Amino acid sequence: MAPPIRNDMRNATRDDTKPSGTTRRSLLAGVAALGALGAAGCSRVATASTKDGGDLLDRLRAAGVVRLGIAGEIPFGYIDKDGRLTGEAPELARVIFKRLGVDTVQPVPTEFGSLIPGLNSQQFDVVAAGMYVNPERCEQVIFSDPDYQMLDSFIVRKGNPKGLHTYRDVVEKKAKFATGTGYAEIQYAVDAGYAESDILIVPDQVAGLNAVEAGRADVFAGTALTTREVVKKSAKAEATKAFAPLVDGKPHVDGGAFAFRPTETRLRDAFNAELRKLKKSGELLRILKPFGFTEAEMTDLTAKELCGG
Repeated sequence: MAPPIRNDMRNATRDDTKPSGTTRRSLLAGVAALGALGAAGCSRVATASTKDGGDLLDRLRAAGVVRLGIAGEIPFGYIDKDGRLTGEAPELARVIFKRLGVDTVQPVPTEFGSLIPGLNSQQFDVVAAGMYVNPERCEQVIFSDPDYQMLDSFIVRKGNPKGLHTYRDVVEKKAKFATGTGYAEIQYAVDAGYAESDILIVPDQVAGLNAVEAGRADVFAGTALTTREVVKKSAKAEATKAFAPLVDGKPHVDGGAFAFRPTETRLRDAFNAELRKLKKSGELLRILKPFGFTEAEMTDLTAKELCGG
């Protein structure tokens, strides 16, 4: 989950701190190879009916396959060392769609900023990339309720020599600020008074870590989960304590969810019904825990709340 974000992009941070050193480029390449299986020569899903909440759920059940738009980012959706699609969103999708009568999930890789355009042009059926829910995106797609909530955190040099704990600190101490392409953190920094033209934009948190370690940035902003994961093997950098950015002067908690085309309310509602069952039983945390999620990331936030009413 966020305030308006440029170019329809991400949430939030996501990405690639795979122990083997896998880069975002290689992750996308791996997903592309996997996604090609069974999809050769097919660039779009079939056009769905827009009546009575859409018929996509029926068509997915008949086909037995749902195509997931992903951005190749750890821990949200990626290819593991064995070449298997995994991550919090694909694993949750497997469980929910199986309960809905769709046994197979198939990845369709794209850049994060292309997820919503790709969904609405029917390149895939659902966005499964841990996308933050915010009012701008809610004008273009409909969201399930969030399956997780997330705070922000910074990557800084060991010992945090500049004492950077909030976006206001970054502005007041004139720190060199970096964040990822399309990240919600861009707007958080701008709202705090940082000049957007001065922000160092890098591809992901791996590049952000490298920038901090090399001294090209004093701080890299991302989600609490991804920053704490990426610094684990760093001898030069650390992650700050998680915090809520301010939106309109109030602490804001983001929430990540699955996105659907606006006409497919039937599918979204069926998905939400199964998600609620997983939350109530505690199974949701068990599914997400292997990817670094904790009880602190579980949430009762709704898409309606994050869409602004």
